Amino acid sequence: MSDFRKIGVIGGGQMGQGIAQTFAQNGFHVVVVDVVAQTLARAQAQIKSNIEKWGKKKDWAEKKILAYLQNLQYERELRALSKADLVIEAVPEIFSLKKRVISEVCPYLQPKAILASNTSSYSISALAAVSDRPEKFLGVHFMNPVPLMQLVELIQTPRTDRAVFTRVKDLMATLGKVTVVSQNFPGFIINRVLMPMINEAIFALYEGVAEREDIDAGMRLGANHPMGPLELADLIGLDTCLAVMERLHEGFADSKYRPCPLLRTYVEMGWLGRKSGKGFYEYG
Repeated sequence: MSDFRKIGVIGGGQMGQGIAQTFAQNGFHVVVVDVVAQTLARAQAQIKSNIEKWGKKKDWAEKKILAYLQNLQYERELRALSKADLVIEAVPEIFSLKKRVISEVCPYLQPKAILASNTSSYSISALAAVSDRPEKFLGVHFMNPVPLMQLVELIQTPRTDRAVFTRVKDLMATLGKVTVVSQNFPGFIINRVLMPMINEAIFALYEGVAEREDIDAGMRLGANHPMGPLELADLIGLDTCLAVMERLHEGFADSKYRPCPLLRTYVEMGWLGRKSGKGFYEYG
């Protein structure tokens, strides 16, 4: 059994919800913090709905569902994380916001607490540098949707304590996750490979190579992908896709990572995919 007892999650968005749900369903007490009351309320409602759906699908007893829901605590202030053993930052993929949240939470944490970021592309070393515990800081990048996806990408820096890294890796195993380990390069492993593929699919649409349905069907049936790249972009969020491509382009200074203009246009129009109701496809 893991020696972690209380887990903190900063951010009540899609990723924060999934991380919190996963830990709660594995017996951990979870404190979800978001300063925006509306976001926090939406997170609480969505996590409750998701756990109840899982319970129905898996024939869980009502007592078990209730126990998982009682593992969750929702707060608006960072001071609520004072007793957490591990805190995972999962705020939107905005570098300045992540740095601010990390620096602001540190004074409230107990000295032994481990701090992690769920960033999909930003430098873990740079984020660790604004904390008061770089040796207890690492990247813990969950895949979306967190409860369903088996993989977790762990990112270490030269200053990450090996024992801390091992403890977090073992913790992921208690969640039923498989880990891959990346060094601190832009995009790490997954997004360095995945996002350029998605970006190229958007270029194919932008240049009129094919219609969206044909691009997605081609990759589903021809490459055996479970989702087409444009469908997947909508699921991830087009703003997140753009942020990762910009990070890759900036970090490697290589034109092959240039974001497609169509991706940028969609984000500017607020067409962000599933979460906004419209992206490359429309959603009810």
